[in-house]
This record gives sequence, C-alpha cells and structure tokens, in this order.
Amino acid sequence: MRPPWFNVRLAFADGARIDVLAVVDDGRIAIEDLRADPPLPLESLAVLADRIEEPLEDACGVTERLPEPPVEAAPSRGSPARRRRPVVVRGSAGRRLAADAYRAAQLEGRDPVLAVMAVTGRSRRKSLRLIAGARDEGYLAPRHNRRRTR
Repeated sequence: MRPPWFNVRLAFADGARIDVLAVVDDGRIAIEDLRADPPLPLESLAVLADRIEEPLEDACGVTERLPEPPVEAAPSRGSPARRRRPVVVRGSAGRRLAADAYRAAQLEGRDPVLAVMAVTGRSRRKSLRLIAGARDEGYLAPRHNRRRTR
C-alpha cells in the first residue's frame, strides 16, 4: 500500500522552486500545501496544476479520473467564477458536526482530520482546533486516558 502523503519539488534552472504537499483520499488527489520561491502569481496556479497532474497521478497510483465538477457560471460583472464554500457551523453544533465526521471516518478507516476538513471547509489547523473543542465538550473520547492516583 502506498502512503497517502506525497512531497513534490519542482526545481527550475533559474533557481526558482515549488514544493507541493499532496494527499490521496478516496482515489482523489488534493493539494494540501504549496510553497513557491519566488511566490507564484494566481494565474500560474492553473499552469502548475496542469504540469504536475499526470506525474502526481502516476506516483500516487490513481488509475481512474473522477468526472470534473461543473463550473458555476461567472457573475455578470466579469469577475471569475468562484466555488461556494461550505456553510460554517459555529459553536456547539459545529463541534458536534466535526465529532460526527471524525468518528465516521475512523469507522471507515479514513483519515479523520481530512474528513473534518472536508465537512467544515476549514484548514488543517482550524480543524484540529475544532476536534480539540469537541473533545473538551465530551463529543469525542480524550486522546490520552489519565491514570487516577489514590
């Protein structure tokens, strides 16, 4: 079995480099982190995705492509189309949602943090904070059982 995380480095003759951290989840490849030196303009991200797509699929062992999601029509003002973000659920309901996604992913043998990230649309760091809050409220078991002293 291949590991779910992959580091990719593109080095160019002029000294520029791009480091990409990718994760494979349910047969899909997602870019978790991207660092470029010098920084990339936004227009270059699409070119980068096209350039690393096939080599990354080969390295990750992805055999079939999933259909592309439909692109929303661009707003009439001429600005580019944007994807909708999931509705942010705050407070106790958000922590309960995170706990449910975490437990479901554990039962299915998937990465629970990635599951919380997918459900909430939050970054890894914020998802970890949300999971910690769910533990504090008792929705999830504590990470470490403390021994009782007599």
